[in-house]
Amino acid sequence: MLRFKNLGSGSTGNATVVEGRSGVQVHRLLVDCGFGIRQLQSRLAQAQLQIEDLDAVFITHEHSDHIGCAQAVALRYGIPVWMSQGTYDAIGQPDFGGMLRVARDLEPIDLGAFEARPFTVPHDAREPLQLRCSDGAAHLGVLTDLGHGSDHVLEQLQGCHALMIEANHDPAMLEASRYPLFLKRRVGGPFGHLANRVTADILRAVRHPGLRTVVAAHLSAKNNLPSMAQEALAPALDWPAQAIHVASPAAGTPWLSVEHTAA
Repeated sequence: MLRFKNLGSGSTGNATVVEGRSGVQVHRLLVDCGFGIRQLQSRLAQAQLQIEDLDAVFITHEHSDHIGCAQAVALRYGIPVWMSQGTYDAIGQPDFGGMLRVARDLEPIDLGAFEARPFTVPHDAREPLQLRCSDGAAHLGVLTDLGHGSDHVLEQLQGCHALMIEANHDPAMLEASRYPLFLKRRVGGPFGHLANRVTADILRAVRHPGLRTVVAAHLSAKNNLPSMAQEALAPALDWPAQAIHVASPAAGTPWLSVEHTAA
């Protein structure tokens, strides 16, 4: 059994708990740790968890809204933290008290009740990675912070039963925003963030009858609206707009099961 809960998604911080159960065994991975330690504790408490319940942390890249308090979690609680060598170099190779683990493209991470397989993505970071999590039957894709859906990305998302995917901005809103030109080009560029319509194209490329759950994540607070993301993504799957979940910066999502029953 595989399920997940986003704790908050956006430029103010990102974190998602992935939980796998096998018999009496329960294992949990925190994907990104982009909050201060007290805020992380509070958000985990809303999920009826505490930091000690985590088996590992996975950091997708070095930007502050993703790495947050990862070092403090490792040092204070002795929890392993996975990240790419490029991410570790980008943050200055700080001391993780022996808890650092180096993640590599397509090298599976065994978490007991499930496996996490990192894969590289096109984003303006040193060596960014996203994840595909699976308990052998159910498959979850976690895909935020990238500029376009490369062939490698699309290959890793095939056959997923649930996806948490970035829907960062509406291009017209971004163009009309007060962002300086360089930032507009960065966000909207091929190594920036996904526009709603690009996210929809990715969904069309990976859709299959077993895909049951989609969460739109990492929405821009200034250049997108939840309703716009839902209305852009839903037609790619022939779903009603309300069937697309949206991860909010404040509350994330409820717990969502990764259903793998064939349609």
